[in-house]
Amino acid sequence: MNLLLLSNSTQFGCGYLEHALDTVTAFLPANARLAFVPYALADHAAYTTRVREALEPSGITVRGVHENADPVAELAASDAVFIGGGNSFRLLAALCRTGLREAVRDAVRDGLPYMGASAGTNMAAPTLRTSNDMPIVQPPSFATLGLVPFQINPHYLDPDPASTHKGETREERLTEFLEENDVPVLGLREGSWLRVDGDRAHVQGARPARLFRRAAEPQELAPGSDVSRLLATVPRFDAPVR
Repeated sequence: MNLLLLSNSTQFGCGYLEHALDTVTAFLPANARLAFVPYALADHAAYTTRVREALEPSGITVRGVHENADPVAELAASDAVFIGGGNSFRLLAALCRTGLREAVRDAVRDGLPYMGASAGTNMAAPTLRTSNDMPIVQPPSFATLGLVPFQINPHYLDPDPASTHKGETREERLTEFLEENDVPVLGLREGSWLRVDGDRAHVQGARPARLFRRAAEPQELAPGSDVSRLLATVPRFDAPVR
């Protein structure tokens, strides 16, 4: 499989995808017809226009899957697929409703390049369980695309020792996940991404990632780190610590 999994599509001080534009345009086939999946936001037309404005100057033709009466047919006519960020629960519900969950999974496993950002990166994991999002809708299942066998947490935030906020930190929430599930979680800080090319996987971007595993201290992964071993993960969900 050929995957580019971005933590975020918008970066402080940058335009849409600007912080990763060289990586994105190098990843996508030259002059590609890109199927864009806008279902994580409510205004599909405006979202698609935003992606067009960012990518079409680089020679990429952007087609929103909602612009075709048959979104699966639009996917089949494309050279790559991009699933954008927003609310992961709304996105997954729409993927299930349109048949795209299975269609995207099968096409990517057959070699179609897949790019995700934020919620779209969540979709690449086996389940929605490590999303940061509020469940504003109820999808029929938490099962996502399973393009990688481990979980990803986009927009990972480090604990702020100066904060007076008494809610759980992201690290605490991921620790709770690992108490109930024996699956590694790759925390992608904003400005970082995961690149998967066949049986090789690397952390890339401007910032290190953070890897969480059961019964182990979190591990910092500098940009360039080889995390190919994670592709051999055998996930164990609903396997609480005894």
